[in-house]
This record gives sequence, C-alpha cells and structure tokens, in this order.
Amino acid sequence: MSLHLSKLLDTAERIALKAGDAIMAIYARDFAIEEKADKSPLTEADKAAHEVIVAGLNALPMSIPVLSEEDTEGFAGADANGRYWLVDPLDGTKEFIKRNGEFTVNIALIENGRPVLGVVVAPALEVSYLAAQGVGAFKVEWGEGKANERQAIRVADRPAEGAMWRVVGSRSHPSPDLAEWLETLGSHDMVPMGSSLKLCLIAEGVADVYPRLGPTCLWDTGAAQAVVEQAGGRVVTLEGEPLGYATPGETLNPHFIVWGHGD
Repeated sequence: MSLHLSKLLDTAERIALKAGDAIMAIYARDFAIEEKADKSPLTEADKAAHEVIVAGLNALPMSIPVLSEEDTEGFAGADANGRYWLVDPLDGTKEFIKRNGEFTVNIALIENGRPVLGVVVAPALEVSYLAAQGVGAFKVEWGEGKANERQAIRVADRPAEGAMWRVVGSRSHPSPDLAEWLETLGSHDMVPMGSSLKLCLIAEGVADVYPRLGPTCLWDTGAAQAVVEQAGGRVVTLEGEPLGYATPGETLNPHFIVWGHGD
C-alpha cells in the first residue's frame, strides 16, 4: 500500500504544481470574475486549474473517478474499491481575488470514506504540503534560496496547563459561534489564514487548533485532512468522529475541529 501511495503522491504533486502554474499565469494579470449559483466567486483560474488536474488524473493508468468542485455533475460515485479523487482546483478564491497569496490547489485520494493521500500546493507562497498513509507528512518550500526538498512535519504537543492556545481561523468566513467556543477553550491567540492552509498550519505544528463552525465542502478539507492525520493530528466532528467522505452525494461537511495533538 505505502509504495503504491508513494508513487501516486509523486504524481499528484506534479499535477498540483502544474495546476499552480496555470493559476499563477492568470494571477499575474487581470482576470474575469463570475458568480456561482451559491453566490461564491468563480474565476478563469478555477477553470484552468480544474482542466489541468482532471486531464492529469484521467491520464493515469488506473482509472479512478474524480470529484471536483468545478464538476460535481460529472461524478458518478467511487469505484468498486471505494476510491475517488477529491479535488478543489482553487481553494480560497476570495483570497486569490484579494491577491493575498493564501489560496491552494487541493488533491486528495479517498478510499472507503477516508483521505489516504493529500497534496496541498500554495503557488503564490511557493510552499506545498504532502502526505500519504504509510508514507508520512511533508512540507516543501521552493523558490530562491529554498531547499525544494521534502521536510517531515509533525503536529505540536498539547499546550501545557494555563498556556496560550494558538488558534487558526478563517480570514474570509468568520463564524458567529466561534467566540462562544473559544471562551470554553481558554487563553488563546488567534491567527487568521485563508483556504486549506489553516489545516496545514496545524500539521506543521505552528498552530494548535482550528475550530470550523461554519460551512465547508468535502473538497475544502480532504487533502489537508490527510496531511494533518499523517502528521499526527485529528480532524473530527463536534461529536468526536473523524470527518468522513463516504457519501459524496452530500458535499457539505458538518462542523469540525482540527486538533494538533493526537490525544
């Protein structure tokens, strides 16, 4: 399993980086913005990245269905082995439009309702997060003066009694329930961040918890959840159950909490 997933991780990383290049070519110029039926924004970068990723995944020797945010109608369900690719071609479109760099390409492999592989590429920040079951979790920084090598990452230990919790939260989707939840947490410092990078900050140990008490979809979380879990963290519902992906006919996630410590 791990050897198979290791090769797939390499391939998914290459595809995500190529999609990132397509996004950055559009990021560097003026671009059109549309509005979807749910009032969320859509740019030509979302579409370009979708085309790159779907073409890349469909070219693989193994035929695994693809569920992309930009083509939910074309998804007929998981294959006979319970597998499908879960893709957000451009997560954080609002951050893309604001040009703050906090947007990502997300590619996950789901198997029997669990994310077993994840690639998160932030092309404007020149950083990637990668993980696969039995392989590990990694961060890659590229660009001038950077190593461009995989560095193993691990979640932080639980904060000591009375210590400050490092909480990461959404930059574009504040939740009215969040203040009440944070009151029960205790002393904390809030770090705003866009897209799936919030989960990745937990995975690399620079934040302790990410409470998401607002709407998200499967493709927003699948890839980064794989990274968090392989780095030793947890992504669970408010009832304490692992966030799952077995019923993609329902694309909305329940509210969830990302914990850096595994206990």
